[in-house]
Amino acid sequence: MSTYTTRREMLKSTAAASAGLAIGSLGLGQLAWAEEAAKKDEKDKKDPLFEISLAEWSLHRTINSGEMTNLDFPAVAKNEFDISAVEYVNQFFKDKAKDLDYLGELKTRCDDLGVRSLLIMCDGEGKLGDPDEKARRKAVENHFRWVEAAKLLGCHSIRVNAASDGTREEQRDRAADGLSQLGEFADEHGINVLVENHGGLSSDGAWLVAVMEQVARPNVGTLPDFGNFYDYDRYKGVEELMPFAKAVSAKSKKFNADGDEADIDYRRMMKIVLDADYHGYVGVEWEGGKPDEKEGIRLTRDLLLKVREELS
Repeated sequence: MSTYTTRREMLKSTAAASAGLAIGSLGLGQLAWAEEAAKKDEKDKKDPLFEISLAEWSLHRTINSGEMTNLDFPAVAKNEFDISAVEYVNQFFKDKAKDLDYLGELKTRCDDLGVRSLLIMCDGEGKLGDPDEKARRKAVENHFRWVEAAKLLGCHSIRVNAASDGTREEQRDRAADGLSQLGEFADEHGINVLVENHGGLSSDGAWLVAVMEQVARPNVGTLPDFGNFYDYDRYKGVEELMPFAKAVSAKSKKFNADGDEADIDYRRMMKIVLDADYHGYVGVEWEGGKPDEKEGIRLTRDLLLKVREELS
């Protein structure tokens, strides 16, 4: 009896061991699959190389025609283009900079939609590098209300111009002075002041770098635009401005049959941007005539998405 029991127990033990090996083998397979799935999930959860925003200027014809207003902009960005971050243009709500009810309504709409306000592009407020000191100071003060509006909306920056007159060195000094004054005020509100390459000497990368180095304020930086360099090499210019960049503008004017911008190599541009360790928002800024504004925005957005996927 004892011998039979021992043999039976041995057989049971052997069977259990075999089953254990099978289960263990299956367990290892499941573990390997789980590890691969976890790695994929982790990769999917990683922050994208850069985010995409929409510059309001892309819709300037639509807005100027009365088809939509600045208050409509966040909903259009989110619902029509699936873009959840916006960059305003001050001329589309020029008389509302100090209208708390209006700004509150704009902020509420953004909050309800889950849209983030990033910056306000400011034009028509005078030359921050004006040769006349009083006129320069007036231009600086004209921007104060936009700093305050940006703060209320939850933006991180205002975008300004570094317009001036005089020799190259005189314009550098004058622009640096105006930007320093404005930067000091903006710093009190937690807002950055960003200069775009936007005509004149600001479209000369080396000159704008010299201005940034002279200002030497952490909250005064650049907004490199892929276009707007004119007689200056655009790739060199973006590379020079990126160390000071707190925003980037993906300008587009025309597309080829492959869905690429006809005159700007977006892959090369975005590699320059990423090599500067910039992973913030890149703003879609369609400025072409054909196709229409909405299709131009979609083409630019899709190109940025394609390039992001290729570079990831």
